[in-house]
Amino acid sequence: MNENRNLYFATENIFPLPTIAINTTQNVTIEYELASVRERIIAFLMDYFIIIVGIILSIFLVSIISRDQFTEYFIYFFIIPFYVFYSLTSEVIGNGQSLGKKALGIKIIKLNGKEPTTSDYMMRWAFRLIDIYVSFGMVASSLISSGNKGQRLGDLIANTTVVRLRPSRTVSLHEILSIKTLMDYQPVYTNVRLLREEEMILIKQVIERFGKYKNEIHREALNRIAIATAHKLSVEEPKDKLEFLRTLLKDYVVLSR
Repeated sequence: MNENRNLYFATENIFPLPTIAINTTQNVTIEYELASVRERIIAFLMDYFIIIVGIILSIFLVSIISRDQFTEYFIYFFIIPFYVFYSLTSEVIGNGQSLGKKALGIKIIKLNGKEPTTSDYMMRWAFRLIDIYVSFGMVASSLISSGNKGQRLGDLIANTTVVRLRPSRTVSLHEILSIKTLMDYQPVYTNVRLLREEEMILIKQVIERFGKYKNEIHREALNRIAIATAHKLSVEEPKDKLEFLRTLLKDYVVLSR
């Protein structure tokens, strides 16, 4: 493979995080990486920093422009509610993402594929007292680490979890196929080099998902990408679309190395 080519995509860890498969209400299976304990702690600390900065700035500005009595009312009726309800409000408004979660690229989702409701967010928020504050985060960390769905106590009650919206693992064409098994392979579609690496990665992902979730949605996705790719390469539409895509992958690896 040409060493000057950029074979790698955005990544933070060479080891893949645990994943979870969610069946949406449209009967489509989506696989997410679970957010790590570290990411969730960092998101929490970022949100806490936002709260503290917001409180300090608010008190400073109010103390400059108003009397002491008004400042006291402001603390009771704005500062305290802001501190208590920031997490709940930001997650409801942000559709599962507080500012900290948004910065980390993680989000709250329902395990049944539906959109979380306000009551779901409220249940998660209510159990923060046990998960985080009373236990200093030990309950949440232990449950998230020991379970296979990345759920703290509040998540278990609300049937939710927190997932990554950005992939963490390095993906390269070296991982698509074993080069050693293709030493004597003769390419079938030599113009496969017209395709970009991103397109080949997408083809590989479609094949993998169809192999893992054999339903009509993924079959249709496989058929569409096979037809579109055949048209782009100016070749006859294949009868066996799965085999066609597999052949393209092998051809690309051999011709690009």
